[in-house]
Amino acid sequence: MDLRQLSTINALSDAITVCEYQGVKIIRIIHPMVEAGISLHGGHLLWFKPAGEKDLIWLSKEAEFDVTKAIRGGIPVCWPWFGKAAAPSHGFARTSEWTLSQHRENDNGVIVTLTLEDNQNTRAIWPHKFHNQMTFEMSTELNVSLTSTNTDTQPWSYGGALHTYFNIADINAVTITGMGEEYLDSTQAGKICQGGDVLTFNTETDRVYTHPQTTIEVNDKNNQRTILVTNQGHNAAVIWNPWQELSISMGDMANNSFETMVCVESTIHTPTIDLQPGQTHTLSTRIAVQR
Repeated sequence: MDLRQLSTINALSDAITVCEYQGVKIIRIIHPMVEAGISLHGGHLLWFKPAGEKDLIWLSKEAEFDVTKAIRGGIPVCWPWFGKAAAPSHGFARTSEWTLSQHRENDNGVIVTLTLEDNQNTRAIWPHKFHNQMTFEMSTELNVSLTSTNTDTQPWSYGGALHTYFNIADINAVTITGMGEEYLDSTQAGKICQGGDVLTFNTETDRVYTHPQTTIEVNDKNNQRTILVTNQGHNAAVIWNPWQELSISMGDMANNSFETMVCVESTIHTPTIDLQPGQTHTLSTRIAVQR
């Protein structure tokens, strides 16, 4: 994305403007503590850069800004299911239009809140009433939370993920800890596997870790930083890197883009979350840099 091509629609405050890029509305944050962008298409954080830091979030240079498709990179919202549990893959939230409901700022940072409610299109896919609220708290750290409320008269169950793509210097020099040892290997049809307590990468990796610690550490050696990923409301952590062959096959990724990204996702996998009418659940991820 070329930020010079963003056209401003409306200035909401000194730090927050509503912009447009290829027909997609984007909330742009330029604040002394942080720069960030949030697409209303998908309720999708696109970039996040604390002052004095390199970008923490990876966005594909080949990402397609098309309201019928999910955006490659950033933090897609997988909801009300993860993966191919139903159609469309990863649910409909990441391709739905969210509404900006609130924005606040002070000297320390910015908070932006988006909402998504059931409508004719969502009920045709998933026949339940709901209210979703995405809250982005942005300063030297990033805190993203998805709060789901059952506004129906019947109980329903859901899964999903905050599908965070991290910007790294070189996947060959990255190590991850805190994800636990047991995982379901999606490259082996979900086979249950046991791994070590340190994860490195040399091939396609697509794993659902079933007993992660609350905080997972991504040691981005060549950027001389460790990214701390603290998840709440989850029951699994997904770690993904497509490696070269899969990257080449994906039209919205450059052939070598796997080298500079890795996904660590706060995930509701199996079992899913059951909500009675009026009940609420929050899935969150907090991202910070340690040096």
